[in-house]
Amino acid sequence: MKAIVATNPEAGLAGLKLVERPEPTAAINDVVVRVHAAGFVNTELEWPSTWTDRSSHNRTPPILGHEVAGVVTALGYGTTGLSIGQRVFGLADWYRDGTLAEYVSLEARNLAPLPGDIDFIVGASLPISGLTAWQGLFQHGRLQAGQTVLAHGAAGAVGSIVTQLAKEAGAYVIGTGRFADRQKALDFGANEFVDLANDRLEDIGGVDLVFDVIGGDIQKRSAALIRTGGTLVTAVGPTDVRPANGPTIDFVVEADRNQLSEIVQRVRDGRLRTNVGKITTLTDAVAALTSTERRAGKTVIRVLA
Repeated sequence: MKAIVATNPEAGLAGLKLVERPEPTAAINDVVVRVHAAGFVNTELEWPSTWTDRSSHNRTPPILGHEVAGVVTALGYGTTGLSIGQRVFGLADWYRDGTLAEYVSLEARNLAPLPGDIDFIVGASLPISGLTAWQGLFQHGRLQAGQTVLAHGAAGAVGSIVTQLAKEAGAYVIGTGRFADRQKALDFGANEFVDLANDRLEDIGGVDLVFDVIGGDIQKRSAALIRTGGTLVTAVGPTDVRPANGPTIDFVVEADRNQLSEIVQRVRDGRLRTNVGKITTLTDAVAALTSTERRAGKTVIRVLA
């Protein structure tokens, strides 16, 4: 099968290569999925799990990608809850070969049914962005109606879903980003927008929850805005930043079938819009992913037309 691998940790995106790899088989509790579409996050190349397995053994060159939408073609021993021919979407394990391939083998529990009226491109755009937003807001941030959320990167793949889910939950949302992102963030439901290059972040006053996807100085300045009992939630890795009035929670997103089902149902109902940016094919993906042009929204690779 055709697959995109990363050949060298030091090479970054320049080390991506389209190669032929053996088709995977389904281990115990696994399924094999014929990939129709896959999502990609540039920061994958910075994750230690991209280059090693759970025992810290080198697995270079890994097949990239963790978001998938496709059709189940094989079931491993003991696999329950899914069937051959079923449309699915979900999140592949961080330590295994990924979804930028014609087939992928992954644990059945990491997948949810993909309704027939949801396009595979949409399905592949949801797992990381949707689950990150859901878990950050509700599991870790314990968001309540009437609270104020500072959503960084509100026009991006994660931030746009944070904005929509927070608004649906009854929060007041202040989005941030570049000046060019202002209208897009407002269209996704932000009540206000802060241009991080030109506006003073400190002028917005106190907030109950900061959803951070930036880190660094912006994270530190945001922490100072948190009201008593509020929370700084960050998806960019461990940090020493601690608000004076509440906790910091850094987390790694986890696959969750029930949450995926909640998210896709909101798409079906029109309560949630995806934020798909660049769409390319597996054949053209290396050139598209190594391009220096700025990409807004989720990059999705169409593997099977």
